[in-house]
This record gives sequence, C-alpha cells and structure tokens, in this order.
Amino acid sequence: MDPGGFVDRRYVGRAAGTRGGRRQALAAVALVVGAFGVVVACDSSGSGGSAASSSAFSPNPSGFSGSPPSALSSLASSAKSEVSSAAASLSAAASSFAASASAEASRGRAAAESALATAAGRGNVTSGVTITGVPKASSGGLNAAVVTVVNTTSSQASYAVRVNFSDPSGNVVDTSVLSFENVAPGATAKETAFSTKSPDQTLVPTVAQAERY
Repeated sequence: MDPGGFVDRRYVGRAAGTRGGRRQALAAVALVVGAFGVVVACDSSGSGGSAASSSAFSPNPSGFSGSPPSALSSLASSAKSEVSSAAASLSAAASSFAASASAEASRGRAAAESALATAAGRGNVTSGVTITGVPKASSGGLNAAVVTVVNTTSSQASYAVRVNFSDPSGNVVDTSVLSFENVAPGATAKETAFSTKSPDQTLVPTVAQAERY
C-alpha cells in the first residue's frame, strides 16, 4: 500500500495467487497422506488383521451341518469295506483250516477216545510225542498245534493223544483228541489239534494224555 492509500493490484493478485497455490499444495499433500493412510490401514487389516482373526478363530462343531465331502465319504466307505473284507477273509481261512484239520483227525477218533477213556493217568506213552504251536497267521486266527508221534517200538501201533488248550491262568478252555492209526515201527505221524474257542486269546496247547494201543 502506498502513502496515497491505494493498493497495488498486481501485488494483491500475486499475493492472492501465492496463497491460493499454497492452499492447493497443502490440499494435495493432505490427499496423498490420507490415501497413504488408507492403503496402510487396508494392508494392516488384510495381513495382521487376518492373522489375528485366524489365530483367534475357534469353530463350534455344533454350528456345522450337512454331509462330509464326497472324497472323505468315499475314503471312509473304502476303509470299512477293506476291514469287512479282511474279517471275511480271516473267517474263511479259519473255516478252511478247521475243516482240513477235522477231516484228518476224524478218522479213528472214536477208537482213540475209547483208548484214552480206559488209559491209566496220562497214558502209557512216555516218549516220542511232541507238540508244536501253529502261528495264527497260518491257522486263520485259531489256536492250533501240530502233534508229532514217533513209533519207537519194533511193531506197528496206533496212538491216541489228548491235547488241552489252556488260557494264561492255566484254565483248560478246550480239548482236542487226535488219532494216529497203524504207525509203522520207527515211522513218524503228524496230526493237527485246534480250538475254535477264545480266538482272541493265545491259548497254550499241551499233551494231556498219550496212549499206544
């Protein structure tokens, strides 16, 4: 302003232009800072917020509904089928083993049981009879044993053997009678004794009686 009291319009225009430019610059800076703040806030909520929410999330099983995915259902169904198939296979193996052993032992069993019924104590055979356990993997899961008889005499003879199957406490759970007919002098004969009782337990087979007749 000069002493005459008028205002230099060029000065005022420049001043006004300067102030306006500063206001625009400040507004632009504020806009950039605000945008940067929004980006940072979004990034924080997208990363840290996600981690926080995932670590704190605890699903309530009661809130779920519907059926499991088909892949899981198929896997469960396949597992059940395999278990059922294995059980059926084991049962079939046990039946086959029992049928085979029974067919071999049935010949002369009546005579063997009669001989054992009249035997004194444990019988008249003190040597030449041995017993060997059969692995359950080979017997279809049954408790079984192979009895071997050696005719140590000089003449042909028949043998009757009673096998007891006892539990770990020593209680007799089952009994099997085997017949060995017409064993030649010095010859060896074998028969299989088995039990269909308590297959879930490991029973101990022992020779309870052995009679030569």
